[in-house]
Amino acid sequence: MESQEEKPIIYTMENKPIVTCAGDQSLFTSLYTSLAQQLPREPMEWRRTYGRAPKMIHLEANFVQFKEDLLPKEGNKALLTFPFLHIYWTDCCDTEVYKSTVKEDIMRWQNSLRTHGSPDWVIIVVETNDTKKKNKPNILPRSSIVDKIRSDFCNKQNDRCVVLSDPLKDSSRSQESWNSLLLKLRTLLLMSFTKNLGRFEDDMRTLREKRTQPGWSFCEYFMVQEELAFVFEMLQQFEDALVQYDELDALFTQYVLNFGAGDTAKWLGSFCAPVRSWSGLLLRRPIDMEKRDGIQHGEASLLDLRSYLFSRQCTLLIFLQRPWEVTQRALELLHNCVQELRLLEVSVLEGALDCWVFLSCLEVLHRIEGCCDQEQLAANCSHTVGLWAYATDKLKCLGELCGLVSEKGPTSEDLNRTVDLLAGLGDERPETVNSLQSPYKKLKEALSSVEAFERHYLELSHAAMEMYRAIGRLRSARLVGKSLAEFYMRKGDPERAETFLQEALKSYVTEGWSLPVTHTRKQIAECQKLLDRTEDYLQTSALLAGDVNLSTEERKHFCQEILSFAGQTGEQSHQVALTMSVFAQLTRLQFHPATASVHSGAVLQVELTLRCLMPVSVRIQQLAASIHFDVDHAGTHGRSKGAHRHTNPGTVEFAQGSSSAGAPHSSSSSSSSASSASSASAGGPSLELDEIQDRSPSDNSLNSTGVVCKNTHLIMRRHDSSSPPDTPNCVSPPVAMKEGAQMLKVQDVTLEPGNNSIMFTAPSGQPGTYTLRQLCAVVGEVQFVLPHIYPSVQYEVYSQEPQLTVEPLSEPLLAGLPQVVKFTLLTGHYAVKKGDALQLSNTDTMPILPSSSCTARISSPTAELVGESVLSIQSSEKVTSISLPPTPSYHTVEFQLEVLCIIPSGADRPGNERLTNGEVRHRPRSYSHPDTPMTAIDQRMSIDCPWSIYSTLLALTFYIPFKTKHSLLSAGNRKYIQVCVQNMSDVNFTLAEVKLSEKQHASLDLQSLNTKTQQLLCSKHSVFCLWEVRWKDDLPSCLQCVFSANFSPLNQDVSSFKPFHYQFQLERVTTLYSVRAEILPPAGEQHCRSGLLCGLEVGITRLSEPGEGEIAEDSKTDADGLKTTKLMYEVADSSSNWAVCGKSSGMVSMPVAANATHKVQIEVMPLFAGHLPFPKIKVLKYLPHTAAVAIQPDPDSCVENDSLSLLDKTLDDQADTASIRSRGSVHSVGSGDQQQKGVAMPRLDPFSPGQVFNHSHARQVLVLPATDDHIMEVNAT
Repeated sequence: MESQEEKPIIYTMENKPIVTCAGDQSLFTSLYTSLAQQLPREPMEWRRTYGRAPKMIHLEANFVQFKEDLLPKEGNKALLTFPFLHIYWTDCCDTEVYKSTVKEDIMRWQNSLRTHGSPDWVIIVVETNDTKKKNKPNILPRSSIVDKIRSDFCNKQNDRCVVLSDPLKDSSRSQESWNSLLLKLRTLLLMSFTKNLGRFEDDMRTLREKRTQPGWSFCEYFMVQEELAFVFEMLQQFEDALVQYDELDALFTQYVLNFGAGDTAKWLGSFCAPVRSWSGLLLRRPIDMEKRDGIQHGEASLLDLRSYLFSRQCTLLIFLQRPWEVTQRALELLHNCVQELRLLEVSVLEGALDCWVFLSCLEVLHRIEGCCDQEQLAANCSHTVGLWAYATDKLKCLGELCGLVSEKGPTSEDLNRTVDLLAGLGDERPETVNSLQSPYKKLKEALSSVEAFERHYLELSHAAMEMYRAIGRLRSARLVGKSLAEFYMRKGDPERAETFLQEALKSYVTEGWSLPVTHTRKQIAECQKLLDRTEDYLQTSALLAGDVNLSTEERKHFCQEILSFAGQTGEQSHQVALTMSVFAQLTRLQFHPATASVHSGAVLQVELTLRCLMPVSVRIQQLAASIHFDVDHAGTHGRSKGAHRHTNPGTVEFAQGSSSAGAPHSSSSSSSSASSASSASAGGPSLELDEIQDRSPSDNSLNSTGVVCKNTHLIMRRHDSSSPPDTPNCVSPPVAMKEGAQMLKVQDVTLEPGNNSIMFTAPSGQPGTYTLRQLCAVVGEVQFVLPHIYPSVQYEVYSQEPQLTVEPLSEPLLAGLPQVVKFTLLTGHYAVKKGDALQLSNTDTMPILPSSSCTARISSPTAELVGESVLSIQSSEKVTSISLPPTPSYHTVEFQLEVLCIIPSGADRPGNERLTNGEVRHRPRSYSHPDTPMTAIDQRMSIDCPWSIYSTLLALTFYIPFKTKHSLLSAGNRKYIQVCVQNMSDVNFTLAEVKLSEKQHASLDLQSLNTKTQQLLCSKHSVFCLWEVRWKDDLPSCLQCVFSANFSPLNQDVSSFKPFHYQFQLERVTTLYSVRAEILPPAGEQHCRSGLLCGLEVGITRLSEPGEGEIAEDSKTDADGLKTTKLMYEVADSSSNWAVCGKSSGMVSMPVAANATHKVQIEVMPLFAGHLPFPKIKVLKYLPHTAAVAIQPDPDSCVENDSLSLLDKTLDDQADTASIRSRGSVHSVGSGDQQQKGVAMPRLDPFSPGQVFNHSHARQVLVLPATDDHIMEVNAT
C-alpha cells in the first residue's frame, strides 16, 4: 500500500449532554468559559441500575440558551437532543427588582418546565460585593434574595438554589463557592442522566420484548438501540457502546439462523432482495450516513446492514485501542456473510461475493495500517495474515471465473462476466480517489489483464506465505503454497508446482491427513510424468498403487505403470531402486525354532510375513535379505546356554503406520516393547541398547562390562532439512542393496495382495551373532529395497562347552540315608564316543551305592527323547567309573545315582586324603545352616571328564536329621546317663537297637532302663534313653561313651535300617560330697511359724578318698599333718520364701578323708505359711592364691556378677568368721584387673555335675501362720 497516503482522521462524536440556561444571559456568558472548563475536570462515580458495576466518568455539557422548543415533546424519545438539566441564572440583590421582574420570570420558566415534564432544574444566584454595596439600602435585614427564592420556589428542594459568591475573584471563598457549584451541577446532571437513560433502556427493552408480535421491525429497533450506543459514545463509554452493537449483531444473526431453520420473520424480506452492489466495507467514515438512512427507511440490503454495523464496531474498537480485534471480527464477518446469504437465499451474481470479500479484506487492512505503525504491523502479523490469505483465495477464484488463469486466456464470455462484476463495484468512493493502491483500483487492475492478475495474485500469495512462516504456521503456509501450485499447473509450469506440492505433502503426511495425501500425490505424479522423472514417478506410482483411498481402477493403473517399466528390455532399460515400504510392508518375522538360538550346524528357518500393497499379484524374481555377521568370541569359551547369552525374541511384530494412505513409517517395533514402538513412530527410532561383556578365556571370569547402541546408524544419521527423518516422501532418495558375504535368498515368489508368508533357511555354520539388515525384492528392472530392518532382528549360533551338573532329586538331602542325585550332562560341541567314562573319586564319608541297573536318558536340544541306555558302573577303592553312552553333540544325557553321606560320630579324624587329581581332600565339617535348624555337611567330589584335562569339582549339601545331647544324673552314689535324640527333619523315623557302651573300662556295667526295642521318632520331636552305671571296685573319674542306634524312615523294612553313632565323654563323675540340711523350729514350738526365726543346720560330708589329681590341685596340709581343702557354702532362696538372717555364706575347711563331716548353723525366717521348699544350698571349691590361675574360667561358674573381694590372708585366718551375702554364685575372688595382669588371686570353682549331691534338694517343711493377736472392737447399738 502507498506509504505517502494520508492516514484517515479518527472521528469522534461532538455531541454532549444538553443543559439549557435561562435568566441573565450576560451573566451566564461571563461565566461560561470557566464553567465549561472546570465541569469535566473531576470524575464522578456513576452507579447504574440492574447491579452493573459503577464507573468513573467525566461529565461534559453543551450549554445552550433556554427555548421552549428545546423541551421534549410527548412521544419523542431521542436522547441526543434531550435537555438533561435546566439552569436559571440571576445576580439580583435588590428586593424591588426581584419582586417586579425576576420572580415573574422564574415563575414563567418553571411553568414551562412543569408543562413539559422536566423536573431537573436549578437556580444559581451570583453574589458580588459590588452589587451588595450598590443596593445596600434595599437589602432586607432578616432575609435575603436567596431566602426569598428558596421560600417562593424551593419549599421542599432547598438544594435546588445555589449561591455563587464572587466568581470572578481569585480568593479562597470564591474557589470554595465554585467547587460547591460544580459538585452540585455534576450531581444533578448525573442524576438526570441516570434517570432518563434508565427510562430509555426500559422503553428499549419493552420494544425488544415485542419482537414476536406482528409488525415489529428490526430496523426500527436498530435505530433505538443505536441511539443508546450514541449516548454511551457521547459519554466516552466506548465499551458500553460496543456492547449495544454486539447485541444488535447477535440478534440479527439469530433471526437469520431461525430463518434457515424455517422460522421466518416478515421484516427479513427486505434483506432477501437481490444484491446489486458489492463495493465492500467502508471504514474510513465514522458513520456511513448513506447506509444508515437505508436501514432507517428499510431499504438496506444484507451486505449494507452488515457493512454499516461492522464499520461502527470498527470505529469503537479503534477508540478502545484494540485494532487487532478488528481483524479477527472482520474475518468472522466475511465468512458469516457468505453463509447468511446462502441461508436467506439471496440472489447474488457469480463472483460478486468474491469481489465484496476481496475489497473488504483490503479495506480492513488499510484501516489497520492507518492507525498502526510498521513495527506494530510486523509484530502482530498473526492477526492480519488471515485476511491476506482470504483475499488471496478470493482473487484466485475471480481469476478462475474470469479466465485469467488458463493457458489460453479469457474468452468473450469471461470478458462479459468481468464487465458485470466491475459494474457492481460502482464508482470509487471519494475517500480513496487519490490513493494509488486503493482496494478498488487493485481489483479493477487485477481483472483487466492476465499479466496484471498474475502479478497481484503472486504478490498476495507470497505475502501471506511469508507471514505464516514468520509466525510459525507452516501448515497454513504450505496450504497457500498448494493453492499456488494449482495455479502453476493451470499455467503449464509443473516444475514450480511440484516444489509447493512436496511442501504441502510433508504436512499432510506428518499430521495423518490421508485424503489430502492421496490428492496431493496424484498431482505430484502428474508433475513428475510431465517432467519425465522416471524414478520419482515410479516411486509415487507405487505409493498410489497401494493407497486404499483410490478406486481399484486407479490403483491398477499406477501398478501397471510400474510393471510396464519393470518389463522393459533393451538398451534404454536401466535398473531403478525404490523404497520397499511403498510396495510391501514387513509385518512379522518368526524363527524356527522360536528361541532364535541354535548351535553351529543346526537348521534354522526364518519365516517372513510381507503385506503386499499392490492391487494385483506381482511376480518377484528374487527376494533376498542381507546378513551382518559378528563373531561372538565369548560363545566359544564355555558360556552356558541361557546363562549369560541374551535371549532373542523368536517372533518380532513390526508395527506399521496408522496412515490409511499406505505410507508406513520406516521405524517399527517389536511386540515385546510397546513403549519402543510409540517412541519410534513419534519421533524416529528409539535407542536399542545391548550389554557387552568381556570375559577371561581361561576361567570365564568377568573382566569388564558395558552398554553399546546397536542402531547407531539410525540414531546418528543426518536428517535432511527439507525432509523429516521418518516420514515417507513422494520422492525418496535412491537406495541400493548392500552386498553381504551371507544372504537369505528365495527365487520366483508371487506376492498376492495382502499377507504373504515366505520361508528362508538361515546360515548357521560359524558361531556368532547374525543380524538381518536389509531386504530387497527384484521385479524386473525395479528393485524394492528396505534399507533398515528395525528393530534389529538377530539370531545366534553358539558353540557350547560340555557342562556337567549334579543336583539332588529332592530337597533336602538327608545324611545317613541313601539319597538319589541327578547327573545332567550337556554335551555341547563335544560328541560322546564309545568308551568315554566319568571318573568319580570315592570318599569314606560319601560312598556311591552300587546299583544293578542305571539307565541314562538321551534328549535332543528341543527336549525330545532320543534314546535310553543302561550305564556300566565299576567301582574300585578310590575311583568309580561310569561309562557314558555314545551321544551326539548338543544333546543331554541324564542319569541318577544313589549316594550315602555318613553321619559323623565325633571320633578322631584320620589324616587328610588326596583326590584323584592330587588335591588334598578336606574332611567335611558340619555347620549350622541359617535356613534350617538341621546341621549341614558339604560333601565335595572330583570328577574327571573325557573332554577336559581338568577335574570338575562338585559339591552337595547334606543335612543331619538328628541333634543328640547327653547328661549325667546322680541319686546319692548311684549314677545314670541320659541321651536325648531330637528329630530336626520333616521325616518320621523308627529307632531300633538303642545301645550305650563304654570303651575304656570293661568292668563297668551300663544297665539299660529302656523298655522298647523300637521307638517312633516323629518330626520335630525327641526320644530320651536312660542307662544306670554300675561298677564293682571304684567308679572311674572319666567315661568314654558311645551311643549307637539303627534308624530308618517310618514304615520301611528291616533292611533299610542305617546305623547312627554318637560319641561323648563324661569327666569327674564320682560323688565327692553330700549335703544334708535340717530346719529346726523355734524353741517351744513344734512347727515353724512364719515371721519367727528358725535354725538351718547344714551338714557337708566327704564321701570318698581324694584322687591324685585332686590332692595336687586343691588340698593343703595343716600343722597337724591333716590334709584339708577349703569349701565355700552359700544359702540363697531365689523364690523369696525365706529370709537368711546373719551370714548366708562362708568358708569351711574340710579334711580330705572319707566320712569327714562339717556342720554349719544358720538362722532363717520363713516369710509365708505352707509347705515351703528348703532354701537352695550351693557348695563351691575355694582355690587359694597359690593355686594355678585359670586362663579362662568355666563359663558354668559365671552365673552372677557379684564378686568376692576378700584378701587371701583374711580368708585363711578367719574362714568361719566372714559373713558373705550373695544373690548368686561367686565366680572369682579379687579384682578383674589384677587377674588380667597375671597376679595370683584366690578364686572359686564350681563342682562338676554329680560331684555334690544335695539330699534336701526337693524337701519341704511345714510352716504355720503367725499367731493373730489383733483386737477388733465391735459396738452394738
